[in-house]
Amino acid sequence: MRILAIETSCDDTAISIVEMKDPVRESVFSAQGRPTLGGKVLAHNISSQIKIHQEWGGVVPSLAKREHGKNLVPILIKSLGEAGLCEVRLRTAMTSNRLATKKLEKILAREPELKEQFFAVIPKLKIPKIDAIAVTKGPGLEPALWVGINFAKALALAWNKPLYPVNHLEGHILASLANPKSEIRNSKKKQINFPVISLIVSGGHTELVLSKDWFKYKIIGRTRDDAVGEAFDKVARILGLPYPGGPEISKLAEKFSTARFHLSVNSQIQLRGETSQCLIKFPRPMLHSGNFDFSFSGLKTAVLYLAQKLKQENKFNEKIKAEIAYEFQQSVIEVLTTKTLSASQKFKAQTIIAGGGVIANSALREALIKMASDNDFKLLIPELVYSTDNATMIALAAGLRLLANKGKKSHTFKAKGNLNLK
Repeated sequence: MRILAIETSCDDTAISIVEMKDPVRESVFSAQGRPTLGGKVLAHNISSQIKIHQEWGGVVPSLAKREHGKNLVPILIKSLGEAGLCEVRLRTAMTSNRLATKKLEKILAREPELKEQFFAVIPKLKIPKIDAIAVTKGPGLEPALWVGINFAKALALAWNKPLYPVNHLEGHILASLANPKSEIRNSKKKQINFPVISLIVSGGHTELVLSKDWFKYKIIGRTRDDAVGEAFDKVARILGLPYPGGPEISKLAEKFSTARFHLSVNSQIQLRGETSQCLIKFPRPMLHSGNFDFSFSGLKTAVLYLAQKLKQENKFNEKIKAEIAYEFQQSVIEVLTTKTLSASQKFKAQTIIAGGGVIANSALREALIKMASDNDFKLLIPELVYSTDNATMIALAAGLRLLANKGKKSHTFKAKGNLNLK
């Protein structure tokens, strides 16, 4: 079974083609609830808009929508080519009747640039040998989501393929089932034993999710204000770092961490006149709140007040910025790992899954791996290439549901910016 997936929830335009085992020939779920996936990632392509949004210090929905409209057709052609599925017709033909063409025009009416490219290119292609199309329904920026959804609906109509809407967050949970060598994880390498606690950390989401079976989700904790990714971006702006803030803070924190390591090799050596420990200490918000919710707005404010004070004292230099970045990052990591561990212990989880763009942070990955190892939990964490927004995870989510006979096709769904897991 081959699935072509489209992801446009924010500022990355992504298309992937994934091949999964046919449920008719082999059951994907064993009696123990473990996936026997197998298959290949035939194409995995992402077009980033970071340079466009850097000028504004964050994602501008109208600009993201415009860029998705420009990028989708070229990325589709590239993906089909990589998968060996791009063939040109000898004679141009869109559909067998004018009614279908009118429907396509209606679907793409609000995407003028995409519409122009679609009618210029898609009629020239033979219908590729795929079995289904999947697309992100939400959550995300609705203007961006709609571009991908309308493109998917138009392709599904033109190629007469079933269309499956996918929850972006479910994609992040399942992203660890793929790896960059193109094969999908086999159950011998990756096992998901229930109950499962999933930690989702991204630009717009910080959530702890309990799953007692496949495709069953209960949110047991979420941020009350800023998501982790938002907090990183805001702190980066305070420190004068460019967007996106996560990678920049990680780099700066690494500079302080490396300097501290070299200076603390000999315990007698002092750092900035004091011991080699970090001199700045930020709060660990809601660490002992008794629940699994998060809050990072106050932490961001603590960074802001310290930065303002240091500027007034003319001490806001590169060294102190690196120390601030390090301690801010440590605060976030301690809260995330502690709450994840606490939730896993309370619900007697057998597996912990981590997903979302912030999982690309190397310090967080290392902390989660250590936490799981120290407490004997199985941890599934996606490879870096599948940590950020991508369409491979959307294909996996759709494919797993199809193989479990729980996929619901639809050609009439709408974008839902605040879509929840359920």
